[in-house]
Amino acid sequence: MSGRKRAAVLISGRGSNMAALVQAAAGPDFPAEIALVLSNRADAAGLDFAAAHGIPTRVLSHKGFADRLAFDAALDGVLREAGIEIVCLAGFMRLLTPWLVERWRDRMINVHPSLLPSFKGLNTHERALEAGVRVHGCTVHFVRAEMDEGPIILQAVVPIEPGDTPDRLAHRVLTQEHVIYPKGLELLAAGRLTVAQERVEIAGVEGGLAPLIAPKV
Repeated sequence: MSGRKRAAVLISGRGSNMAALVQAAAGPDFPAEIALVLSNRADAAGLDFAAAHGIPTRVLSHKGFADRLAFDAALDGVLREAGIEIVCLAGFMRLLTPWLVERWRDRMINVHPSLLPSFKGLNTHERALEAGVRVHGCTVHFVRAEMDEGPIILQAVVPIEPGDTPDRLAHRVLTQEHVIYPKGLELLAAGRLTVAQERVEIAGVEGGLAPLIAPKV
């Protein structure tokens, strides 16, 4: 389709969520194209996947810059040079500066392996099991300057099962990340998301937001 939004995916490793976005964008009616995959690590396995699918790739090592702001300024320049309109973080292991986040405000999204605002940061699955919660999941959200903050776009709920381990739980959560992250990009690229008072409204959805997946009881 013509007029698709140009999206960049930022990765630091294998990029499984990036691969899910690439596969979704291959659909003829998807409103975004993955126009660039960028990593801060030259050995990121996801770069090979992107190249094999004909997607331009770029390595921008943070080690060559004096500070975070200098790196983010260079990153912003690469994105703008490539004509990028939407930025998707997919395991990009860098804390972005408020300067960069504001330049891409409401055009930069992330997927996090928990039901935000619970379990921000790392080791979410271990912490969910230790806390004894009954449900876990993942969240697609707009990026803000604070870590794992930002208006929530979509969430998927994953029930905790008897005898769960962090690895088993992580596998089930990742499966749902691969579902809701492409959907979040699709909604943004199609112009169906509005942010008002740091809450997301989805055009065409009753009440503005509906969960994609709920636990069966």
